[in-house]
Amino acid sequence: MPKFKAIINIENVVASATLNQKVDLNAVVKGYPGVEYRPEQFPGLVFRLKKPKTATLIFNSGKMVCTGAKSEKEARRAVMKVIRELKKSGIIIIGKPELKIQNIVASASLGGMIDLEKAAFVLGKTMYEPEQFPGLIYRMDDPKVVILLFASGKLVCTGAKKEQDVYEAVNKLHERLEREDLIYYE
Repeated sequence: MPKFKAIINIENVVASATLNQKVDLNAVVKGYPGVEYRPEQFPGLVFRLKKPKTATLIFNSGKMVCTGAKSEKEARRAVMKVIRELKKSGIIIIGKPELKIQNIVASASLGGMIDLEKAAFVLGKTMYEPEQFPGLIYRMDDPKVVILLFASGKLVCTGAKKEQDVYEAVNKLHERLEREDLIYYE
């Protein structure tokens, strides 16, 4: 068990949803003048919600991508709220959306300083070129995530499909850093 508990924050959850039907984006614009839709620049419409604070891209194919959620649950809530809003404005939506978490990005602080030079050799599956980028890039196999690790003990974890994977990956890395004497506490 590490000396310090890592402080982990989920920063962004990206979810995709499929309505399995076409959506008339011009009809959505009529019902919601606040949405952003510039088909000459981008084929999707941007539907922003204040609560939960998210942006959902809607394509005429019926595919949706929700970003900005702070949890899997919040991403689901946002997608369902957008669908309710569409229905309210007269857009007929038949089935239930198929929702899939695509990516979870989290930040964490391990509470100590990390010897990145040594970590690059010990951890394996790393990329560390301090002249190019100050962080060490670590590809973890189980759970399958990518972690950007900084000398300050702060990190960014990306690629997780479940929140549980984030916690597991960060704690697993933290324990390994301690075991291999790669983290120092003041």
